[in-house]
Amino acid sequence: MSKICPLFSGSTGNCTYIGTRNGGILIDAGASMKGIAQALELAGATFEDIAAVAVTHGHTDHIKGLKTFLSKTKAKLIATTETLEYLSSIQKIPPSTQTVSLDNSKTEVIGMELASFSTSHDIKGSCGYTIILPEGKKFSLCTDLGVVSDTVRGALMQSELVLIESNHDTDMLKKGPYPPELKLRIMSDKGHLSNSCCAQELKALLNDGTKRFILGHLSQHNNTPLLALSSAESALMDLGAKNGKDYLLSVASPKNNGVTII
Repeated sequence: MSKICPLFSGSTGNCTYIGTRNGGILIDAGASMKGIAQALELAGATFEDIAAVAVTHGHTDHIKGLKTFLSKTKAKLIATTETLEYLSSIQKIPPSTQTVSLDNSKTEVIGMELASFSTSHDIKGSCGYTIILPEGKKFSLCTDLGVVSDTVRGALMQSELVLIESNHDTDMLKKGPYPPELKLRIMSDKGHLSNSCCAQELKALLNDGTKRFILGHLSQHNNTPLLALSSAESALMDLGAKNGKDYLLSVASPKNNGVTII
């Protein structure tokens, strides 16, 4: 069986571990090398186990520890062509690192089939990932997007487990301390997914057969785990579905999350 663990999830850092008997990969490396190593240990792994790091996009909370991690391991770097070009331009790729360009295509890493899909965010090359695990189950990760396009929706379908962004409560954001231009950015089609928008997508996913969800990338200033969870559960209640009975839903904390076995 495979392990899924959001080591870090939120506006301060993002890094998700997917582990199998053959090793593991990371999606993003938005924490320090020391922090990632410590979090991996709690998840029952070491940084030497990591065969690849797949980066969703080049914002700091997703690449903070990337260069150091790559320089201290033999992990290859996977990203879209535009993201690889950006990472190269800001000198985040060590010379010895093998890179794999993944533009709406697939690659194989230690028995896992990894595919990217484009997302709507305010940086070129932003993407999410789907992973077909060695046992044939599908895990999908989709954060940092202002709107769920048909492309995204199609990529997420038929997943066993989906980690999806539930970034902000719209009322909290509107009444909060952020400057107007930042609020507009977050609420735009190239910003971040709100609790309510996320909840509506969960309904479609549940109808498609997905029964396990992790809400991720919560804003520490414009959201709470309780609000995100309540919004999702309320929407799924419209379908007559209850958490713990008809599906399993959890919220990823900023760090030190538990391991999900699928």
